[in-house]
Parts: sequence; structure tokens; C-alpha cells
Amino acid sequence: MVGKEGERRSWVLRVMRGGKRHDIGLGSYPEVTLATAREAARHIHAKLTLGINPVTERRQIKSDMAAERAASKTFKECALGLLESKEGGWKNEKHRQQWENTLDTYAYPVLGSMDVRDVQVNHVLKVLEPIWKSKTETASRLRGRIESVLAWATVRGYRSGDNPARWKGHLDHMLAAPGKLTKTQHHKSVEVADAPAFLSIPS
Repeated sequence: MVGKEGERRSWVLRVMRGGKRHDIGLGSYPEVTLATAREAARHIHAKLTLGINPVTERRQIKSDMAAERAASKTFKECALGLLESKEGGWKNEKHRQQWENTLDTYAYPVLGSMDVRDVQVNHVLKVLEPIWKSKTETASRLRGRIESVLAWATVRGYRSGDNPARWKGHLDHMLAAPGKLTKTQHHKSVEVADAPAFLSIPS
């Protein structure tokens, strides 16, 4: 039958269960054709024959979907959550700004909109490899920050398994050690006789 809801019409299957009448929606008319509505009704009758309540089943599906959405977070949402959790614990505001800048510049374009549970080592490498040799110190710190975001997400239940951004026993097999890439440049030593002139401060 076609039920009327305001100005919209919809297909409704009317069934009796436990001596009570139940109306089960089959979709809006004319978007759902009569043939489609009949097919849906046939499936519902088959479930009722098996003792399955399609209304309860539909509610459970909606509940599961809502739970799935609640348990789903993007990498960026988790990063912001981590930053918020560290509020008040920063050594200084500049430190937080450095976190935000590196994540915004390098991590978010690749990982930001991804569901955090889907982040794998190939995604982390896609962020790090382009700057690993040219901006080694920044890349090394960024790796640690990505690892922290993923660890936070794991503890919160938004992902599971190993951390794909961890260094020891993992990325250290795929990327050159930062210490071997970064060459420390030492200033030329000053002769003892020249020390007073070198240390003197102009008035």
C-alpha cells in the first residue's frame, strides 16, 4: 500500500506480529517503483518466516552505523585531540606552534583526511621521504609527532595494531639514520693568543 506523509507518499508494508499491526516503510514513491517495493516486501516476509524481526534488525543496523561513525576519526582530528590533551603541558607556546606548523605543512596534505585506522607505513613514508634528506631535522621531528598522534589514536580506540611511524626496528630499516645525513659543522678553533680579541665586546 502507499501511505501519505504530508505531501510525500511512500510504500508501506503492513504486517501482523504478536497480535499487533506493524507498518514497515519500503521507500518513497515514486523514487521506489512498485516492482522494487514488492521485492523488498518479499524479502521482509521471508525474514518474518525465519523469525527475524526486520524492524529490530533495521534499528540494529542504524545503531551499528552510528557506533561506527563515533569510532571513526581522521588523522587530523586525532592530531588536534592530541594537541588539546597536551594543553598546559607545553614548555612554551613556540613548541606547540612548531607541532602545528610541521603537521599542517607536511602531514595533513597526505594523512589529514584519512581515517586514522587506515594509516599504514606507505602513507607515513609518503610524508617523510620527500624531505628526509633535504630537511632531515624537521623530518625526524615530524616522524616523532606522527608516531605520537597514532599512539594517541590507538589508546583512544580509534586504531589498533603496530604504530607504522615508529623508528626502532621499523622505519630505521627504510630510512637513513638522521645522524648520518646531518653533518655537524664546527667553528674553526681560535688560537690562545687571539682569544682575548675574539671574546672582547665592543663598547
